[in-house]
Amino acid sequence: MISCCFNTQEKPEKKAVTTKSSFRRLSFSDISNSTSSISPEDLSLSLVGSNLYVFTLPELKLATQSFSTSNFLGEGGFGPVFKGIIDDKVRPRIKAQPVAVKVLDLDGTQGHKEWLTEVIFLGQLRHPNLVKLIGYCCEDEHRLLVYEFMARGSLENHLFKRFIVSLPWPTRLKIAVGAAKGLAFLHETEKPVIYRDFKASNILLDSEYKAKLSDFGLAKDGPEGDETHVSTRVMGTQGYAAPEYIMTGHLTAKSDVYSFGVVLMELLTGRKSVDKTRPAKEQNLVEFARPYLKDARKLARIMDPTMEGQYSTKIAMKVASVAYQCLTQNPKSRPQMSDVVDALEPLQDLEDMNIEPFVYSAAMHELDDQESAKEHYHGHIHKLRSPKSAGFSDGLNRNSQRNHKGGK
Repeated sequence: MISCCFNTQEKPEKKAVTTKSSFRRLSFSDISNSTSSISPEDLSLSLVGSNLYVFTLPELKLATQSFSTSNFLGEGGFGPVFKGIIDDKVRPRIKAQPVAVKVLDLDGTQGHKEWLTEVIFLGQLRHPNLVKLIGYCCEDEHRLLVYEFMARGSLENHLFKRFIVSLPWPTRLKIAVGAAKGLAFLHETEKPVIYRDFKASNILLDSEYKAKLSDFGLAKDGPEGDETHVSTRVMGTQGYAAPEYIMTGHLTAKSDVYSFGVVLMELLTGRKSVDKTRPAKEQNLVEFARPYLKDARKLARIMDPTMEGQYSTKIAMKVASVAYQCLTQNPKSRPQMSDVVDALEPLQDLEDMNIEPFVYSAAMHELDDQESAKEHYHGHIHKLRSPKSAGFSDGLNRNSQRNHKGGK
């Protein structure tokens, strides 16, 4: 039988995970319900104190060399992402740093609402395990987001791209703990936030493999008062979304806990949440592998073989136990994310005592940030391809009166 890692009794708030702000956080509904169309000036006033830069389009063109193909990092549902440098050439006295600039694709599936959601949430929420939003641009129909640059890109590509050296077990534990802390912070902030799109591609890694959550376009304010859930249109990614959310559209923090369990299984097994290339019975990771998490001998059969010799069976079973409970069908039986942090964090020190440190090959160290990031960046990226041939940067110069696309 699997042992329970969590204390079901109510516990005091954990200051190491959650930092409550001294001011009332502005919710998405505060803005979206107040007016049909908020002006850039009103948005800037609403976010006073967030320390966000409001960039102009010419400034971001300068930072990215006119959105040069040489700076292209990838593309997701929101649009293409470019690496850039902001310094005093872009704006006097600004701190010089590399950035990632995400540009709304006016012909894409997302729109102004997703852009506004990111600005509102990441503009006010600050935590070491959330990607930092540095600023934004809102000119005519153009919508851009400027983030800190994450040198190691997404967890998804580190796990599943063959040309990248496999992540060692201690690093996987570190990533799991960091991502768990990010979710715990969102769930326990004064006005709770449900992330709704927790998956490997939305976990970004800095140069030290610290995990940070990115892409808040689908995030929702959590239930308030006596409400038990938020009713919303079902969005997210196949293989990660909680079953009760798919069936009813009822969203809770426990929906995020389920998604975390899926990613934890990916870290354990090196398998994708959904993989159509595998035999029919193995294509859905949770359905296939969850029963294996309860038995050490069965677990050994599904552990990522590239980690052989890097972990102790006892600690692997403890991690598997956490994943098993996160994936419970009944959402009320799933642990709180703060409990997940408490269960996983001590295991890092135990593994450090049992396992020799992993040394990367020289080939990995020789990759500079730009070339490495091109292969495995940035958050919500499903494919890496060149920008559209019809002159992407030229399109940013258009002052068309096209209506902004609505979102979820």
